[in-house]
Amino acid sequence: MKKVIKLENLDCANCGMLLERTVAKIDGVTSATVNFMAQKLIVEIEDDKDGVLEAVKKSAKKVLPDVTLLGV
Repeated sequence: MKKVIKLENLDCANCGMLLERTVAKIDGVTSATVNFMAQKLIVEIEDDKDGVLEAVKKSAKKVLPDVTLLGV
């Protein structure tokens, strides 16, 4: 399942890369890509039965507390 998450307050491409790497390490996430210019995080997950999207949200807040994930 592919999920596109709109980001707010993502200030730099390096922060996007850090977010991408952090999310990609979560169990259940098969891939994670940040499009800095479009301010989007594209996540592919096996399924959300184990709360993978909630884990994505929590991980993002730990790494980049000022970035808001919309639609999670």
